[in-house]
Amino acid sequence: MKPIYITDLDHTFLRSDLTLSDFSIKTWNAVSKTALTGIATARSLSKSKELLRSLRITAPMILLDGAIVVSPDLKPIDIKTLDKTIGDAIVDTGIRFGIDPFIIGLKDDALNEAFLYPRKLNAYQKEVLRGYKDDPRMQFNPTNRTMERNLKIVYFGDRETLQPLYEAIRIEFGDHVEAKLSPEKYGGGWFLTLLHPEGDKAHALRKVAEYLGYGTDAMTVFGDSVNDIGMFQQAGTSVAVANALEEVKAHADIVLERNNDEDAVAHYLHRCDKTPASYRYDRPYIS
Repeated sequence: MKPIYITDLDHTFLRSDLTLSDFSIKTWNAVSKTALTGIATARSLSKSKELLRSLRITAPMILLDGAIVVSPDLKPIDIKTLDKTIGDAIVDTGIRFGIDPFIIGLKDDALNEAFLYPRKLNAYQKEVLRGYKDDPRMQFNPTNRTMERNLKIVYFGDRETLQPLYEAIRIEFGDHVEAKLSPEKYGGGWFLTLLHPEGDKAHALRKVAEYLGYGTDAMTVFGDSVNDIGMFQQAGTSVAVANALEEVKAHADIVLERNNDEDAVAHYLHRCDKTPASYRYDRPYIS
């Protein structure tokens, strides 16, 4: 049975500038020859492909927090969406609290996505949009209406603004939506992510296991944020990087002494793999 490694991207495997070191690339590609290697990210398929073009992916990819699972050759395995009726109802709830969301949805069966942004933007949302300036998926959405198939609805702001909306959505929509309120510790704000109730990383990890014919207990997963906790609870081994949120570390089997900018995941993989001596280091990797 081959080892299976599934890693989060932002603030876990990727460095803070969204690059990968030569060490991370070489280690990952060496490990992928004898293990199944995949990702579990909040990012889209198109952006993940761009960021990972130098890597061999040999296990399914979990995208958009678990809303989409695709095979290594990019064939859909599972897609979980919120329909337009419930999507519009969620947005209307947000409008009552004076908040407009970003909406990510599917445009077609080829997994092409649209990223809808509203007319009304707070300071946190404006900062997010700076990172998407040249993204072809971006579409202005002045009416705040959702798509037929919505992968993710996301609100950015401060906790004082998002907490009451989070509580209202949990009351009004119950089991019809998965709601996660989390700090974005690097930017100082908070974000509220709304998904199909089976569109999170935990459910997606089970889909990956089913596709591969393994149990989730055979998997090692890496992460740093709240959306990784469900995945940590499913996997046989859960590994948090040093810069992970404290509540994520509390759910981890292993907490690494290195952070994402120190190639934490690659060093762990390197230690687990029989790579050439030129890749080996003497210092301990795990606290």
